[in-house]
Amino acid sequence: MSEMLSSLPLLSPFIEFGFMRRALAGCLALSLGATPVGVFLMLRRMSLAGDAMSHAILPGAAVGYLIAGLSLPAMTFGGLVAGLAVAVLAGGVARNTVIKEDASLATFYLLSLSAGVLIISLRGSSVDLLHVLFGSVLALDDAALLLLAGFASLSVVALALGLRLFALEACDPLFLARISRLAPVAHYGFMVLLVLNLVAGFHALGTLMAVGIMILPAAAARLWVCNLGPLLLIAVVIAFGGSLIGLLLSYYANLPAGPAIVLTLGGAYLLSLAIGPLGPLASRWRSNWHFER
Repeated sequence: MSEMLSSLPLLSPFIEFGFMRRALAGCLALSLGATPVGVFLMLRRMSLAGDAMSHAILPGAAVGYLIAGLSLPAMTFGGLVAGLAVAVLAGGVARNTVIKEDASLATFYLLSLSAGVLIISLRGSSVDLLHVLFGSVLALDDAALLLLAGFASLSVVALALGLRLFALEACDPLFLARISRLAPVAHYGFMVLLVLNLVAGFHALGTLMAVGIMILPAAAARLWVCNLGPLLLIAVVIAFGGSLIGLLLSYYANLPAGPAIVLTLGGAYLLSLAIGPLGPLASRWRSNWHFER
Protein backbone atom coordinates (compact mmCIF):
# COMPACT_ATOMS: atom_id res chain seq x y z
CA MET A 1 0.00 0.00 0.00
CA SER A 2 2.77 2.42 0.89
CA GLU A 3 4.54 1.62 -2.40
CA MET A 4 1.36 2.40 -4.32
CA LEU A 5 0.94 5.70 -2.49
CA SER A 6 4.58 6.61 -3.01
CA SER A 7 4.02 6.33 -6.77
CA LEU A 8 1.44 9.13 -6.53
CA PRO A 9 3.30 12.36 -5.70
CA LEU A 10 0.04 14.18 -4.93
CA LEU A 11 -0.52 11.89 -1.93
CA SER A 12 3.00 12.33 -0.57
CA PRO A 13 1.85 14.41 2.47
CA PHE A 14 0.13 11.29 3.86
CA ILE A 15 3.39 9.36 3.52
CA GLU A 16 5.71 11.98 4.93
CA PHE A 17 3.69 13.41 7.82
CA GLY A 18 2.06 11.53 10.65
CA PHE A 19 -0.40 14.33 11.42
CA MET A 20 -1.79 14.07 7.87
CA ARG A 21 -2.27 10.32 8.25
CA ARG A 22 -4.04 10.81 11.59
CA ALA A 23 -6.26 13.49 10.07
CA LEU A 24 -7.18 11.15 7.22
CA ALA A 25 -7.89 8.30 9.66
CA GLY A 26 -10.11 10.62 11.72
CA CYS A 27 -12.01 11.65 8.60
CA LEU A 28 -12.47 7.98 7.67
CA ALA A 29 -13.97 7.31 11.10
CA LEU A 30 -16.34 10.26 10.73
CA SER A 31 -17.28 9.15 7.21
CA LEU A 32 -18.19 5.67 8.46
CA GLY A 33 -20.02 6.82 11.60
CA ALA A 34 -21.38 10.33 11.15
CA THR A 35 -22.30 10.28 7.46
CA PRO A 36 -24.80 7.38 7.68
CA VAL A 37 -26.41 9.16 10.61
CA GLY A 38 -26.62 12.21 8.37
CA VAL A 39 -28.46 10.14 5.74
CA PHE A 40 -31.18 9.25 8.24
CA LEU A 41 -31.21 12.83 9.48
CA MET A 42 -31.90 13.97 5.92
CA LEU A 43 -34.61 11.34 5.45
CA ARG A 44 -36.26 12.56 8.64
CA ARG A 45 -36.22 16.11 7.21
CA MET A 46 -34.20 17.22 10.24
CA SER A 47 -31.04 18.49 8.56
CA LEU A 48 -31.29 21.92 10.17
CA ALA A 49 -32.05 20.26 13.49
CA GLY A 50 -28.70 18.51 13.18
CA ASP A 51 -27.02 21.89 12.84
CA ALA A 52 -28.82 23.09 15.95
CA MET A 53 -27.77 19.98 17.86
CA SER A 54 -24.16 20.45 16.82
CA HIS A 55 -24.12 23.73 18.72
CA ALA A 56 -26.00 22.25 21.66
CA ILE A 57 -22.87 20.37 22.73
CA LEU A 58 -20.85 23.59 22.99
CA PRO A 59 -21.77 24.62 26.58
CA GLY A 60 -20.92 21.17 27.95
CA ALA A 61 -17.63 21.07 26.07
CA ALA A 62 -16.92 24.61 27.24
CA VAL A 63 -17.53 23.65 30.88
CA GLY A 64 -15.17 20.71 30.43
CA TYR A 65 -12.62 23.10 28.96
CA LEU A 66 -13.10 25.53 31.85
CA ILE A 67 -12.47 22.76 34.39
CA ALA A 68 -9.70 20.78 32.73
CA GLY A 69 -8.50 22.80 29.74
CA LEU A 70 -8.28 21.06 26.35
CA SER A 71 -8.90 17.68 27.96
CA LEU A 72 -10.41 15.06 25.66
CA PRO A 73 -12.37 13.14 28.35
CA ALA A 74 -13.69 16.29 30.05
CA MET A 75 -14.83 17.97 26.84
CA THR A 76 -16.30 14.72 25.49
CA PHE A 77 -18.29 14.04 28.66
CA GLY A 78 -19.48 17.63 28.87
CA GLY A 79 -20.51 17.64 25.21
CA LEU A 80 -22.44 14.38 25.56
CA VAL A 81 -24.30 15.59 28.65
CA ALA A 82 -25.18 18.94 27.08
CA GLY A 83 -26.24 17.43 23.75
CA LEU A 84 -28.47 14.81 25.32
CA ALA A 85 -29.95 17.36 27.70
CA VAL A 86 -30.85 19.73 24.87
CA ALA A 87 -32.37 16.87 22.85
CA VAL A 88 -34.58 15.85 25.77
CA LEU A 89 -35.52 19.43 26.66
CA ALA A 90 -36.34 20.38 23.08
CA GLY A 91 -38.47 17.28 22.65
CA GLY A 92 -40.24 17.90 25.96
CA VAL A 93 -41.02 21.51 25.06
CA ALA A 94 -42.35 20.46 21.65
CA ARG A 95 -44.62 17.79 23.17
CA ASN A 96 -46.01 19.87 26.02
CA THR A 97 -46.37 23.35 24.52
CA VAL A 98 -47.62 24.96 21.32
CA ILE A 99 -44.02 25.49 20.16
CA LYS A 100 -42.94 23.12 17.38
CA GLU A 101 -39.76 21.05 17.62
CA ASP A 102 -37.87 23.09 15.01
CA ALA A 103 -38.56 26.34 16.89
CA SER A 104 -37.64 24.69 20.18
CA LEU A 105 -34.33 23.42 18.77
CA ALA A 106 -33.58 26.83 17.27
CA THR A 107 -34.15 28.47 20.66
CA PHE A 108 -31.86 26.06 22.48
CA TYR A 109 -29.31 26.36 19.68
CA LEU A 110 -29.03 30.12 20.18
CA LEU A 111 -28.83 29.77 23.95
CA SER A 112 -26.23 26.99 23.72
CA LEU A 113 -23.99 28.77 21.24
CA SER A 114 -24.05 32.01 23.22
CA ALA A 115 -23.45 30.26 26.53
CA GLY A 116 -20.59 28.18 25.14
CA VAL A 117 -18.77 31.14 23.61
CA LEU A 118 -19.21 33.11 26.84
CA ILE A 119 -17.86 30.28 29.00
CA ILE A 120 -14.78 29.81 26.82
CA SER A 121 -14.09 33.55 26.74
CA LEU A 122 -14.05 33.66 30.57
CA ARG A 123 -10.80 31.71 30.65
CA GLY A 124 -9.44 31.08 27.19
CA SER A 125 -8.07 33.12 24.33
CA SER A 126 -9.31 33.69 20.82
CA VAL A 127 -7.10 30.79 19.71
CA ASP A 128 -8.91 28.44 22.10
CA LEU A 129 -12.27 29.71 20.86
CA LEU A 130 -11.30 29.07 17.24
CA HIS A 131 -10.09 25.59 18.23
CA VAL A 132 -13.51 24.77 19.70
CA LEU A 133 -15.59 26.38 16.94
CA PHE A 134 -13.62 25.18 13.91
CA GLY A 135 -11.84 22.11 15.23
CA SER A 136 -8.27 20.90 14.77
CA VAL A 137 -8.37 17.88 12.48
CA LEU A 138 -4.65 18.25 11.80
CA ALA A 139 -3.90 17.99 15.53
CA LEU A 140 -5.68 14.70 16.27
CA ASP A 141 -3.68 12.53 18.64
CA ASP A 142 -3.97 8.80 19.31
CA ALA A 143 -6.55 9.28 22.08
CA ALA A 144 -8.79 11.36 19.83
CA LEU A 145 -8.47 8.80 17.04
CA LEU A 146 -9.48 6.01 19.41
CA LEU A 147 -12.49 8.05 20.50
CA LEU A 148 -13.56 8.70 16.90
CA ALA A 149 -13.03 5.04 15.97
CA GLY A 150 -15.02 3.89 19.01
CA PHE A 151 -17.97 6.16 18.25
CA ALA A 152 -17.86 5.17 14.57
CA SER A 153 -17.83 1.44 15.44
CA LEU A 154 -20.75 1.90 17.84
CA SER A 155 -22.70 3.79 15.17
CA VAL A 156 -22.06 1.19 12.48
CA VAL A 157 -23.16 -1.67 14.76
CA ALA A 158 -26.25 0.21 15.98
CA LEU A 159 -27.32 1.18 12.46
CA ALA A 160 -26.77 -2.36 11.18
CA LEU A 161 -28.87 -3.88 13.98
CA GLY A 162 -31.65 -1.30 13.79
CA LEU A 163 -31.60 -0.49 10.08
CA ARG A 164 -35.26 -1.32 9.46
CA LEU A 165 -36.40 0.47 12.59
CA PHE A 166 -34.44 3.61 11.75
CA ALA A 167 -35.66 3.53 8.13
CA LEU A 168 -39.31 3.18 9.14
CA GLU A 169 -38.98 5.83 11.84
CA ALA A 170 -37.44 8.21 9.31
CA CYS A 171 -40.01 7.64 6.55
CA ASP A 172 -43.24 6.93 8.44
CA PRO A 173 -42.99 7.27 12.23
CA LEU A 174 -46.78 7.01 12.71
CA PHE A 175 -46.86 3.65 10.94
CA LEU A 176 -43.96 2.41 13.04
CA ALA A 177 -45.75 3.52 16.21
CA ARG A 178 -48.83 1.52 15.18
CA ILE A 179 -47.04 -1.72 14.39
CA SER A 180 -44.25 -1.75 16.96
CA ARG A 181 -43.57 -0.77 20.54
CA LEU A 182 -39.99 -0.01 19.61
CA ALA A 183 -40.82 3.36 18.04
CA PRO A 184 -39.57 5.34 21.09
CA VAL A 185 -36.41 3.20 21.14
CA ALA A 186 -35.79 4.04 17.48
CA HIS A 187 -36.41 7.76 18.04
CA TYR A 188 -34.33 8.25 21.16
CA GLY A 189 -31.70 5.76 20.04
CA PHE A 190 -31.20 7.78 16.90
CA MET A 191 -30.90 10.99 18.91
CA VAL A 192 -28.20 9.34 21.04
CA LEU A 193 -26.31 8.31 17.89
CA LEU A 194 -26.66 11.84 16.56
CA VAL A 195 -25.18 13.37 19.71
CA LEU A 196 -22.35 10.80 19.81
CA ASN A 197 -21.30 11.56 16.25
CA LEU A 198 -21.64 15.31 16.70
CA VAL A 199 -19.31 15.07 19.69
CA ALA A 200 -16.88 13.03 17.58
CA GLY A 201 -17.12 15.57 14.79
CA PHE A 202 -16.62 18.36 17.29
CA HIS A 203 -13.14 17.06 18.18
CA ALA A 204 -12.08 17.02 14.53
CA LEU A 205 -14.05 19.78 12.82
CA GLY A 206 -15.42 21.93 15.65
CA THR A 207 -19.02 22.72 16.48
CA LEU A 208 -19.53 24.94 13.43
CA MET A 209 -18.29 22.34 10.92
CA ALA A 210 -19.18 18.98 12.51
CA VAL A 211 -22.59 18.73 10.85
CA GLY A 212 -21.06 19.36 7.41
CA ILE A 213 -19.66 15.84 7.07
CA MET A 214 -23.10 14.52 8.03
CA ILE A 215 -25.43 16.46 5.76
CA LEU A 216 -23.47 17.43 2.64
CA PRO A 217 -22.47 13.88 1.55
CA ALA A 218 -25.99 12.64 2.31
CA ALA A 219 -27.57 15.39 0.22
CA ALA A 220 -25.10 14.81 -2.63
CA ALA A 221 -25.71 11.04 -2.62
CA ARG A 222 -29.49 11.55 -2.70
CA LEU A 223 -29.10 13.19 -6.12
CA TRP A 224 -27.67 9.92 -7.49
CA VAL A 225 -29.76 7.11 -5.99
CA CYS A 226 -33.04 6.43 -4.21
CA ASN A 227 -32.51 3.08 -2.48
CA LEU A 228 -31.26 3.21 1.09
CA GLY A 229 -28.37 0.76 0.75
CA PRO A 230 -26.66 2.47 -2.21
CA LEU A 231 -27.50 5.84 -0.66
CA LEU A 232 -25.55 4.99 2.49
CA LEU A 233 -22.61 3.59 0.51
CA ILE A 234 -22.33 6.54 -1.89
CA ALA A 235 -22.65 9.04 0.96
CA VAL A 236 -19.73 7.40 2.80
CA VAL A 237 -17.60 7.38 -0.38
CA ILE A 238 -18.36 11.06 -1.02
CA ALA A 239 -17.56 11.94 2.61
CA PHE A 240 -14.20 10.18 2.59
CA GLY A 241 -13.27 11.34 -0.91
CA GLY A 242 -14.17 14.93 -0.05
CA SER A 243 -12.18 14.71 3.17
CA LEU A 244 -9.14 13.41 1.28
CA ILE A 245 -9.33 16.21 -1.29
CA GLY A 246 -9.99 18.80 1.42
CA LEU A 247 -6.92 17.74 3.38
CA LEU A 248 -4.78 17.94 0.24
CA LEU A 249 -6.16 21.42 -0.53
CA SER A 250 -5.39 22.42 3.02
CA TYR A 251 -1.81 21.19 2.71
CA TYR A 252 -0.94 22.53 -0.75
CA ALA A 253 -2.92 25.80 -0.60
CA ASN A 254 -2.19 26.51 3.09
CA LEU A 255 -5.89 26.62 4.02
CA PRO A 256 -7.65 25.76 7.30
CA ALA A 257 -8.32 22.03 7.15
CA GLY A 258 -11.86 21.92 8.56
CA PRO A 259 -13.35 24.59 6.26
CA ALA A 260 -11.43 23.13 3.30
CA ILE A 261 -13.03 19.72 3.90
CA VAL A 262 -16.54 21.14 4.27
CA LEU A 263 -16.14 23.33 1.18
CA THR A 264 -14.97 20.32 -0.81
CA LEU A 265 -18.03 18.39 0.32
CA GLY A 266 -20.13 21.41 -0.67
CA GLY A 267 -18.49 21.28 -4.09
CA ALA A 268 -19.48 17.61 -4.38
CA TYR A 269 -23.06 18.57 -3.61
CA LEU A 270 -23.08 21.33 -6.25
CA LEU A 271 -21.56 18.94 -8.78
CA SER A 272 -24.27 16.40 -7.97
CA LEU A 273 -26.89 19.08 -8.52
CA ALA A 274 -25.44 19.68 -11.97
CA ILE A 275 -24.87 16.12 -13.22
CA GLY A 276 -26.67 13.81 -10.78
CA PRO A 277 -29.44 11.76 -12.45
CA LEU A 278 -31.93 12.92 -9.81
CA GLY A 279 -30.79 16.53 -9.90
CA PRO A 280 -32.84 19.38 -11.39
CA LEU A 281 -30.74 19.73 -14.54
CA ALA A 282 -30.68 16.06 -15.50
CA SER A 283 -34.43 15.78 -15.01
CA ARG A 284 -34.96 18.43 -17.66
CA TRP A 285 -32.55 16.85 -20.13
CA ARG A 286 -34.07 13.39 -19.98
CA SER A 287 -37.00 13.09 -22.38
CA ASN A 288 -38.35 9.95 -20.68
CA TRP A 289 -38.65 11.58 -17.25
CA HIS A 290 -42.39 11.02 -16.66
CA PHE A 291 -42.55 10.53 -12.93
CA GLU A 292 -41.45 12.25 -9.77
CA ARG A 293 -39.03 10.55 -7.45
